[in-house]
Amino acid sequence: MHPSTPDSTADDSLEDFARRPLTLNAAMRTVYVTGRGPAVIVMAEMPGISPHVARFARWVRDAGFTVYMPSLFGRDGAYPRAEEGRAILQRACVSAEFRAFAANASSPVTQWLRALARLAHEECGGPGVGAIGMCFTGNFALSMMLERAMLAPVVCQPSLPLGDDGGIQMAPGELAAVKERLEREDLTVLAYRFEGDRFCTAQRFQAYTAALGARFVPRVLPASAANPAPPPFFAEVVGCAHSVVTAHLIDAEGESTRAARDEILAFFAQRLGRTGAQGPA
Repeated sequence: MHPSTPDSTADDSLEDFARRPLTLNAAMRTVYVTGRGPAVIVMAEMPGISPHVARFARWVRDAGFTVYMPSLFGRDGAYPRAEEGRAILQRACVSAEFRAFAANASSPVTQWLRALARLAHEECGGPGVGAIGMCFTGNFALSMMLERAMLAPVVCQPSLPLGDDGGIQMAPGELAAVKERLEREDLTVLAYRFEGDRFCTAQRFQAYTAALGARFVPRVLPASAANPAPPPFFAEVVGCAHSVVTAHLIDAEGESTRAARDEILAFFAQRLGRTGAQGPA
């Protein structure tokens, strides 16, 4: 059993996930897998697969899906402390895999993630695959729409490119191809941010709307809806309401962050053919 609210300082053992080393596109990464049903890829925010990210992954699993959670950076399961998290962020910012400051260009790691989506669909079947990216990985779910198996992209507080509030981290030709696919297949992109988020600004959501039109479905939550006591990395390094479904989510009836979580789970269920699935209690 796993508590609804992660312990305030403990790491998460991730013991209920199968730890799978997967080599795709000649690169090996660890992927944590759990559940049954259509596949959903959960991509962690900075500084990695925290207890709050794992909690969200379990909610997805319990709603009737197979979760694939790749380790992209950080120490898996670690409680997000400020000093360790800051060092992880700094390393990722200079990594060629992420190109954190590059607008109008896709992160190379998204090619690996598209291969993961193909594999997940082959293994789990169903109509296709869902994905959610958060913060540093937020836009990756949109880039993954270049893979035909991807049907349900969720973009949470997309923060790249850093230093360009209105930028989109995607090559223009790829963005145009994704828009054409969304229109042709009558698909949408769900997106979330907090008002006043300094990493995912209103300008960025305006850029997505300009690029994708009505296929981009934005949700902006008031900053007052955020958990006021997140872990140190979010309190000291992020310093604003940011993580909609993880560190800043308040898991209580009537909270807008919990409603966002429920909307995301319903979106996956509708797109991936699990309309009868039960969400978390």
